[in-house]
This record gives sequence, C-alpha cells and structure tokens, in this order.
Amino acid sequence: MAQSHGLERVRQRLGGYLSSASVDSDTNLSWYAIVLPKVILFAVILLIPFVGAFYISLHKWAPLAQSHPFVGLDNYVRLFNDPVFWDAIINTAGYSMALLVFDVPIALGLALLLNMNLRGTKFYSAAIFLPVVTSWVVVSLIWSWLYNPEYGLINAALGTIGLPQLSWLQSSSTALASIALMSIWKHVGFNMVIFLAGLKGIPDDLYEAAIVDGASRWQRFRYVTLPLLKPTSFFVIVVTLIFSFRVYTQVYVMTQGGPVRSTYTIVYYFWQTGFQQFEMGYASAIAVVLFLIVFGLSIFQQRTWGDDVGY
Repeated sequence: MAQSHGLERVRQRLGGYLSSASVDSDTNLSWYAIVLPKVILFAVILLIPFVGAFYISLHKWAPLAQSHPFVGLDNYVRLFNDPVFWDAIINTAGYSMALLVFDVPIALGLALLLNMNLRGTKFYSAAIFLPVVTSWVVVSLIWSWLYNPEYGLINAALGTIGLPQLSWLQSSSTALASIALMSIWKHVGFNMVIFLAGLKGIPDDLYEAAIVDGASRWQRFRYVTLPLLKPTSFFVIVVTLIFSFRVYTQVYVMTQGGPVRSTYTIVYYFWQTGFQQFEMGYASAIAVVLFLIVFGLSIFQQRTWGDDVGY
C-alpha cells in the first residue's frame, strides 16, 4: 500500500510538472507570436537596408555599371576630406540646434497653456496641430511665397511697422534661419501634443499637496511638473533631433541648397550625390555616417539624462 501511494504521488507530481511545462510552452509560443512579426519588420525596414547601405559604401557603385569594384574605406576617407560634406554637417547642426532651442520650449509652453482647460482649448489645439498633418511640399511653397522679397506678406508686414525688409531665402545669412523658422511653425504642434499627454498623466494629488504646502505656481512647475515630465521631455528631444537631421524636403523646394551652399544639409547632399551624380557608393557612405551621428547623439542623451527617463 505504501508503495502504491508513493507511485501515486510521483504520478501527481509528474502530471503537475507536465501541465506547468505545457503552460510555459504555450506562453513562450504566444510570446514568439507577438514578438516575431516586429523582429521581422525591424529587419526588413531597418537592419537589412543598413547592412546593404554599408556594403554599397565599400564599393564604387554606379547604378547602370556592370561591375562594382571594391574600394574599402576610400569613400569614407573622401567623405571626411570633403568640404561640402562639412558644410552640410555644420548647416544641419545649426538647424537642429534651432529646433531644440526654440521648438521644444515653445511646445512645452503651449502645452502648459492648453492644460489649464481654458475656453476654446480644443479649437486652439486643432489649429496648432493642423500644420503637422499638412504636406511639407505645400507648406514649403506657401512659405516661399511669404518670404518673397518683392510681394511676400512678411516683408509687407515689416514695412508697415517701419522695419527693414529682408531677402529671406536669397541671402546666405538668413536662408537657413528662414527654413528653421518655417519648420518650427510646422513641427511645434507635434511636440505640443506629446507634452500635453505627459501633463495629463501627472496626478492632480501632487499639485494639491504642493498647494497645501504653500508652493507657488513656479515652485509647482519646478518641483512637480518638470521632474515628472522628464521621460516625456527625453522622448521629445530625441524625436526632434532625429527629425531635424532628416531635413530635406523644405531645402529642396525652397532653396535647393543655396545660396552658396548655406542651406546644404546632410540628407540633401546624400540625395544630390546619389540621385543626381549617381555615386551610390559615396552616397551610401554619407547615409551610414548620418546614421552613426544620430545613433551616437541618442545614446549620449540617454547616458546624460540617466536611468530615470524610463516609463
């Protein structure tokens, strides 16, 4: 009898183990079913193209050529000795800095105003966000007309108040700033919506406790809002940085890199090299370097902001 009871206990334990293993197996299968499509999508859209671009950058690659000779790192050596590339780097960095310095704070200020639940909040939110969903080509054409030195509305408005009129897109000293101003106007609504979502996620109890403790409006913003918006701010800054380094359409439509290469950007130079001069190997080297710059800046921001930017 004792032996039969012992065998029964073994069978029960074995059955429990097999059932738990079956559950774990089903869980693993469900996990793979969820993750596998995303891994495939990541590989198809990002990983495989990057590997392909790096491979092409190691060759002298012309689209219609029968052979593509291997040149190693010659394209990268040529790139770092190319003054046009460095002009594009400087212009892109200046454009990115303008968006980070002005776009992000303006978006935060607008989000704070709209979060106060004033009258007409929905209308103002829609009006500010409307440029985000408008085509870059359409916006660039409209702003080119506004910037026109002869019949543009901006110079006309400046003339009515006695300010000097400017050649916005025709001068190398103002062309890049003019494009950045237009880009801020178009993109600020996107960052505003992200900040507004972050503000909605802050519990009201924290503000009520701060008011009970006698905190002023500035102190509530400094010690409650800003710390709790840190993950949102990190996301906004990274997305804005990536967006700014991809600037191309407005440059192509409004200035085509001029005047005197003052609006040459990395992506515009990549397009011109690859699709006008058909130097695909050299253009791929530009693309790889652009990826490394953006990736490095994103990692630097992650390390600078610390580990408390996770959600």
